[in-house]
Amino acid sequence: MKNDKEKDRTSRGSVLKNTKVGLYNPYLDVLGGGEKHILSIIQVFAEQGAEISIFWNKNLTKAASQRFSLHSINTVKWLPLSLKTLQTLWTFDFFFYVTDGSYFFSTAKKNFVFCMVPDKKLYNLNLLNRLKLWNYKFISNSPYTTKWLIKWGINPITIPPYIDDKLFVNNSLKKEKIILSVGRFFPHLHSKNQEKIIETFKLLKRSSDAFKDYKLILAGGLKNEDKKYFNQLKSLATNDSSIIFNPNVSLDELYELYKLSNYFWHFTGLGVDEVNHPEQVEHFGIAPLEAIASGCLAFCHNSGGPKEIIKDGQTGILFNNVKELIKKMEVVEKDNKLKTKIITIGVKYVKENFNYQLFREKILKTII
Repeated sequence: MKNDKEKDRTSRGSVLKNTKVGLYNPYLDVLGGGEKHILSIIQVFAEQGAEISIFWNKNLTKAASQRFSLHSINTVKWLPLSLKTLQTLWTFDFFFYVTDGSYFFSTAKKNFVFCMVPDKKLYNLNLLNRLKLWNYKFISNSPYTTKWLIKWGINPITIPPYIDDKLFVNNSLKKEKIILSVGRFFPHLHSKNQEKIIETFKLLKRSSDAFKDYKLILAGGLKNEDKKYFNQLKSLATNDSSIIFNPNVSLDELYELYKLSNYFWHFTGLGVDEVNHPEQVEHFGIAPLEAIASGCLAFCHNSGGPKEIIKDGQTGILFNNVKELIKKMEVVEKDNKLKTKIITIGVKYVKENFNYQLFREKILKTII
């Protein structure tokens, strides 16, 4: 038998029949949060019966299916990226482009630039680029990115990502003494600051007996070019058995880690001059929201996207520096009533504001 969600998809499945949708994302093989976000938008089109094509020189169906919970990936056509294939855009009804700072003319009927990073260098609207973008609209991944785009003369459609329904199930399971941090292992752009997380964890255990039995789990994607940084992190951990690395974790394993963990740490933005480098802080914060949905108490640096989507002391905890983080950790660890209250309110907040239904409705109203 079909569940309600499957019935809902079936009832909507022919709205965009014979409609062609294309995507080009030069960062697609990263398969991070931004890639999941744009593929989720494409998924809504697929549910409506559209034919999906992704311009990429390699079929990433298997890798994307393992990393993301997106049922539409298996129906995608993968087209080799070339000038010849891009010249077929005139046959497409919708085309999405994740910009790396370069722009090109598109002959598709409706065109959208998907903006993941608030980096001014990516949005050089000189005369030539304005001509190229005459039939494009912009989509922003978060209110934070939108705020900066508006400063640079762009007024985008804001479509934040959604949180998978699976994360709201059984989040009352018994938690273990785990502090979890999730993010790609890489030192550049908006680094997840794993080296600082390791140092802070060691300091926390030295300064408070309440955390002497806790483990730190660092999970996230790892590409070959970032293995040097990953090995540096392992050296920094100095064979401490309470510090565990879980690179290229599967989706099911990640969801299980969320459910088992007591706390979630997110250090992106720590030590960054946000005014001059907005691209180096967290642009949205999907991992913290996933953690909150799973019943973790999330601690996030007070900058970027998390600063706008987390209410300090109500749905999660914000901190400005390591000293403040440790102090707040000690307070909530000793006050189970306060801890439970924040977690309960956080789960409700994420479920009501970042569910798939709202995400889909926003796309149907503003794009399709």
